[in-house]
Amino acid sequence: MKDVNNIKVSTKIDFPEYVLRILSELDRRNYQSFLVGGCVRDMIMEKSPTDWDIATSALPKQVKAIFTDDTTVDIGIKHGTVGVISNGGVVEITTFRHDGIYLDNRHPQNVEYVASIEEDLKRRDFTVNAIAYHPDRGFIDPMNGVADIDSNIIRAVGNADKRISEDALRIMRALRFSSTLGFEIDPELAGELHKSRELLNNIAAERISAELIKMLVGENVLSVLLNYSDVLSVIIPEIEAAVGFDQCSKYHCFDIWEHSARSVALSRPDKLLRLTLLMHDLGKPETFFLGEDGQGHFYGHNKTGERIALERLKALRLNKATAEKVAEVIHYHQLPLQSGNMKKWLMRLGEDTLRLILEVKRWDMATHAEQFIAPVIAKIDAAESELNEIIEQQSCFQVKDLAINGNDLIAIGIPKGEKIGEILNYLLELVVDNTLENTKESLIKAAEECM
Repeated sequence: MKDVNNIKVSTKIDFPEYVLRILSELDRRNYQSFLVGGCVRDMIMEKSPTDWDIATSALPKQVKAIFTDDTTVDIGIKHGTVGVISNGGVVEITTFRHDGIYLDNRHPQNVEYVASIEEDLKRRDFTVNAIAYHPDRGFIDPMNGVADIDSNIIRAVGNADKRISEDALRIMRALRFSSTLGFEIDPELAGELHKSRELLNNIAAERISAELIKMLVGENVLSVLLNYSDVLSVIIPEIEAAVGFDQCSKYHCFDIWEHSARSVALSRPDKLLRLTLLMHDLGKPETFFLGEDGQGHFYGHNKTGERIALERLKALRLNKATAEKVAEVIHYHQLPLQSGNMKKWLMRLGEDTLRLILEVKRWDMATHAEQFIAPVIAKIDAAESELNEIIEQQSCFQVKDLAINGNDLIAIGIPKGEKIGEILNYLLELVVDNTLENTKESLIKAAEECM
């Protein structure tokens, strides 16, 4: 177990000049100041911090008076936070404080400034985030956060029930930290996450979705998905029906939820990919029926899943483009793989979407019953090779790749308007089907027949 007094900051940590300058300016005026939060946790774990937060005994107005040569922003002035923007980056500086009563499961009604960093650390969410550091004075760790980092544990500061009832977003933050840090959640805190999960209904959707996305790209995401499905069902209700749902299929060795969770965990940590895999089979419970052969069938679950994805991701306030892309890929995730059909799908879907669909199919298939995996993976490999060849050969699969354009059609007497687009799309289909050469002469001749 690490001794807080003997921790050495990794030589790999290169403190930004602007961070050291801010600490120095506060010190020079006899204010206490410490780095706090995630940057300290990252240093102890020998990771390079990306965000820098400082807690100080200086009041907000005093902070602003000190840094008049920098740009200051009232990021959370009500709660004692001032942002200092320098040439190097942004540092959030918060006065040592104690939080008042929480009435909305999210924000304190008021804050009281306190005299010491130890008191300030007592208000924080988890012990791994309740450690302070100063380059000259070392670490301050009243909550034994260093020991929990050493033991790979996410533990609440003080009483777990109190911490969660104060700010229910901490439910999602605990899951996010467990996934991204690879830490287990302390049993007391875990029990509170399950018990208080409905409090997530009081939290802004944008804040929940931000934590969900960060959680999904963590290395320990499988454990979180399997152990906290009831929590996640509060924000995506269709998950509840998927948990433990026997697919009654020789092709599947896991229930719907475990299949989806394992697909997510196997895939590369990309937001769009993992979000799609998380939701790709949520339409199955609604479309299930047992055939006369005793096998489960889910006809149309892709369309049902598309609808569910759109509804839930819009409710979570994800941007429209992300919600629609996830829904589109779910709609096409059962796309048939036949030799020679990649150009048609390229024409319809575009390269980026088609590649994402193939990747979803790959990780979807990787969690089927073992004896059925290899043949389908071989088809996916072949489809990707065909796709790569089409791209390398700069084959025609979009209107812009045609040897003619709208001006050429206008020149032969076709009036401006929708007709131009209709003819170009028709010509593209002929070229993609290899029934027409992509030459100006051939295309003009075919277009004249449409007049």
